[in-house]
Amino acid sequence: MPYSPDSRWTALGVLSATGLMTILDGSIVTVALPTIQRDLGFTPAGLSWMVNAYLIAFGGLLLLSGRLGDLIGRRTMFMAGNVIFTAASLLAGVAGGPGMLITARFLQGVGSAMASAVVLGILVTLFTEARERAKAIAIFSSTGAAGASLGQVLGGVLTDAFDWPWIFFINVPIGVLTIALAVRALPADRGIGLSAGADIAGAVLITSGLMLGIYTVVKVEEYGWLAAHTLGLGALALALIAGFVVRQATARTPLMPLRILRSRNVVGANVAQMLSLSGMFAFQVLFVLFIQQVLGYGALESGLALLPAAVGIGSISLFASARLSARFGVKVVLLGGLAMLTAAMLLLTRIPTDAGYLTHLLPVMLLIWGGGLVLPALATLGMSGARESDAGLTSGLFNTTQQVGMAIGVAVLSTMAAGRTEGLLAAGQDRAAALTGGYQLAFGISAGLLLTALVVAAVVLRGPSRRSGGEGSAVTGATATAEPAAEDATTS
Repeated sequence: MPYSPDSRWTALGVLSATGLMTILDGSIVTVALPTIQRDLGFTPAGLSWMVNAYLIAFGGLLLLSGRLGDLIGRRTMFMAGNVIFTAASLLAGVAGGPGMLITARFLQGVGSAMASAVVLGILVTLFTEARERAKAIAIFSSTGAAGASLGQVLGGVLTDAFDWPWIFFINVPIGVLTIALAVRALPADRGIGLSAGADIAGAVLITSGLMLGIYTVVKVEEYGWLAAHTLGLGALALALIAGFVVRQATARTPLMPLRILRSRNVVGANVAQMLSLSGMFAFQVLFVLFIQQVLGYGALESGLALLPAAVGIGSISLFASARLSARFGVKVVLLGGLAMLTAAMLLLTRIPTDAGYLTHLLPVMLLIWGGGLVLPALATLGMSGARESDAGLTSGLFNTTQQVGMAIGVAVLSTMAAGRTEGLLAAGQDRAAALTGGYQLAFGISAGLLLTALVVAAVVLRGPSRRSGGEGSAVTGATATAEPAAEDATTS
C-alpha cells in the first residue's frame, strides 16, 4: 500500500528501536557477568555460554530468517522475532539458575535473528529514492553506535543501582512498544510464498553449518587453532556450508538463489564488512580491556571514556554521512572512513602503559569517528543489488557477515593478544607491560584487516552513478524484475 512520508519515518523509528535493542543487549550483558556468576553459581566455562548461546543462535539463523522473511512476509518475521526476544528477555530476568538463563539467552538470539535479518530489507523497500534511503540508512546505523556505547554505561548503572535482572527487564517495555508500533507502521507484505523457496534440506545445511562454524570460532581461545576440536569441527562446518552452496545450485526452489552473488557490490560489501568488523573488535573490546586492566578504569569510567567515540560515530552517521555520500559518492566516503579507522589502529600499536586520556586516547576516539562513514556506506552498497523478492535474504546475508566478522575478530585478536602477553611475562616483563604488548600486537593485526578491507572496497566496489543516484536498484518499483547484477552496468 502507498506510504506517506510520516508513516515511512515512523516505520524507520520502529526498525531503529529494534536495532538499538539488539545491539544494546549484546553489550549490556558483559558488564554484569561477574555479578551473574556470583549470584547464580556459574562456572567460568559456563559463564562464557551467556555470550556464546546468544551469538550462535543469532549468527546461525540470520540467513535463514532473512529468506523466510521474503517467503512469508518481512513484517511477519520482524514481529515474530520481537515477540520471541521480548518474552526471552523476561525469562532471562526471572531465571533462577544457569540452565534457565542460558536457554533464555539462546532464545534471545533466535528472536534477534528473526527481527534483525529483515530490517534492511524492509528499509530499502520503504525508501526507494536515493537521498531518502541514504538518510534512512544513516539514521539506522547511528542507533548501532548508540546501543554499543549505551550498553556499557547502562549495564554498569543498572547492575549497581538495581541488580543484574534489570539488564534484561529493560528490553521488555521497549519490545512491547516496538511490537505495538510495528502493527500500524510497517507495510503488510505477504511474501512470495513458501513454494518459491521452501528448501528444507538447504535450511538444515546452512543453519547447522553457520551455528557449528560460529561455535568453533568462539571456542578457539579455549582449545587453540590447531587442536583436533577446532580443525575437526571447522572442517565439518565448511563441508556443511559447501553442501549448502551445491544444493542451492541444483535445487528447484533454492533457499538462497545464487543470483544475488552476481552483484559485485553485494559480494564486495559483505567481504569488506567482515574484514572491517573483525578488525574493529580490537577497539570494541580489547581497547576497553586495555583501559581497565592497564590504566585502571572502572566499568562505568570505561563507558564514559568511550562516549566521545560513540557520540562522534552516531553524529557523523546521522548528520554527515548521507550528505557526504551525495556530494562525493558513497564509495569515496567508505574509503575515507576505512582510512580513518586504519589510522586509529596504527596509533594504538604505539600506546604506552601510562597513556594519558587527552594525549593518547582522545586522538584515537576522533579517528574512530570514521565508523560513522563506514557503516552506512557498507549498508548502502551491500543492499544496492537486492531485488524486491530477495531484499530479506540480502539483508540476512549482510547481517550474517557482521556476526561472522565479529566472531572471527574475537577468536583471532584475543588469542594473539593472550599469546603475546604470555610470552612477554615469561621473558620477565611486568604485567602492565606484557598486557600492553599483547594489545599492541592485536591492534597491529586489526590495522592490517582494516587496510585489507580498504583495498577490497577500492578494487571491487562500484558506487552508484550520480546520474542514476542509486535508484536503479531492483527494489525500486520501476526495475523490480531486474537481475541484481544490473546495477553494475549503471555504475561508475
